[in-house]
Amino acid sequence: MPDPAVPPTPPVALTALLAREDLALRRIAGPPAEGVVVHWVHTSEMADPYPYLLGGELLLTAGVHIPDAAGPGTAYFDGYVSRIVAAGGAALGFGVAPVHDTVPQGLAAACETHGLPLLEVPPRTTFSGVARAVWQLMAQARLAELRRVTEAQQSLAAAASRPDPVPSVLRQLARRLGGWAVLYGPEGVEIASAGREPGEEARAALTRLTEVVRPVRPMPPGTAAPQTGPASRTGATRQAEPGTPAQSERPPTEPGRPAPSSATDSVAGLPLAAYSLGAGHGFVLGVATAQRGPGDHTVASVAAVLLSLLTGEQQSSTGAARSAALARLLLGAPPEEVAGLLGEDPWIVVHARPDGGGTPGPVAASALGAALGSALVDPAGDVVRVLVPAGRAPAPLPGWTLGVSTAVAPSDWPLADTQAARALARARATRAPLVRHGARPALADLVPSEEAAAHARTLLSPVAAHPALTETLRTWLSLHGSWDRTAVALSVHRNTVRQRIARCATLLETDLDDPDVRMELWFALRRS
Repeated sequence: MPDPAVPPTPPVALTALLAREDLALRRIAGPPAEGVVVHWVHTSEMADPYPYLLGGELLLTAGVHIPDAAGPGTAYFDGYVSRIVAAGGAALGFGVAPVHDTVPQGLAAACETHGLPLLEVPPRTTFSGVARAVWQLMAQARLAELRRVTEAQQSLAAAASRPDPVPSVLRQLARRLGGWAVLYGPEGVEIASAGREPGEEARAALTRLTEVVRPVRPMPPGTAAPQTGPASRTGATRQAEPGTPAQSERPPTEPGRPAPSSATDSVAGLPLAAYSLGAGHGFVLGVATAQRGPGDHTVASVAAVLLSLLTGEQQSSTGAARSAALARLLLGAPPEEVAGLLGEDPWIVVHARPDGGGTPGPVAASALGAALGSALVDPAGDVVRVLVPAGRAPAPLPGWTLGVSTAVAPSDWPLADTQAARALARARATRAPLVRHGARPALADLVPSEEAAAHARTLLSPVAAHPALTETLRTWLSLHGSWDRTAVALSVHRNTVRQRIARCATLLETDLDDPDVRMELWFALRRS
């Protein structure tokens, strides 16, 4: 089976093939071509092609297999056509000349009887030309479908960055699929919807379908499991059996059989689909469309991922506590007073920058926070800042360069923010995927902190009024005097670094090539 993340090649409408003037194909028997699609082309001169067909083929034959005794009233043609229909063949193409001058009347009559479209292939049209035309039409249809899916993905990502992201994503999804999109909460209640609403029967069936993909919450000990029907969770597979409504009652736990991430169904020819929005949260995306296109699953899956990021903790107690903490901070409460609402202590600060440069958007920032296990994300320009519980130590992430602070109490969050910024600068300068701020005992710690701070202020006072000089000196010393690495870390030209370091040496009236001077300045900068 094809990967569901890639839109399968769309089939070719038989009407499109008949419209090709270069082929000059003509339908001479069987049902109309409207609504008939071709998935591939197969040529066979076997009297019984059934074992060699997969279904959906345009079968081409020149009639070599037809015996001389096969006339209009014989059973040969009836048996031949019935086997093609049984194998799922879409249509039959009969090549005129060199074996037969015309299409046998018995074959046309059998196609009429069994409902198989019969095409006449003129002498000037080769079977390979018909096959090539089908592949060309498939390639055109696939390109158009990929373009549709790409445009839908871009529009969904843009909708997720709007001030009302959840309704915007639903509206965009409904418009792209030409149907109805609805978001169900953990208890199965409709939270938001967009698009043309289906009838009550379809809505009820979609609600039942969501129970197939909704993660089951463990029941309290001693609670009896409810009885289930034949289409209950025990029978759920990757996709629900089409046409079979899902039952709303399921066993609470089922080891080794997790809920499928998506399921499909249909009611009165109306395709339905449901997508789980992340394990454990209980949110489900439902979609009802007039018809199911090859790329619709991919488009809906992208919307499900975006909605999962947008709703992951929105309705949970953790999200409510985080909102309360933010409100108290805005009203003047100190960080240490509201930290308890966030659940864990201590914390680390992570500064992240995409490897390719540029400014990460809200969706990329949210995805980074999800990877780090925190929803406390701040996309600040070209750097994303994330406040992470210390128990979730970050690991290197592909596509990102990370700077990580030490674990601190809430009162020291500003200090951790500075540490993470410096760690990120060092990571970029050394081209490391992740650098952690080092915090270990040193000889400088033997000096009382008040005296060390006073000495640092006195020593650095000539450059204290120039923050750019102080930061350049700090970075240059931390990178062992490397001009190039310092320039990368500070995003400036290496000549700018040289000029600033020379200016520092002049203002401090010291020799920065002296290791003792460097050591003393480094101790002072650490205390500043």
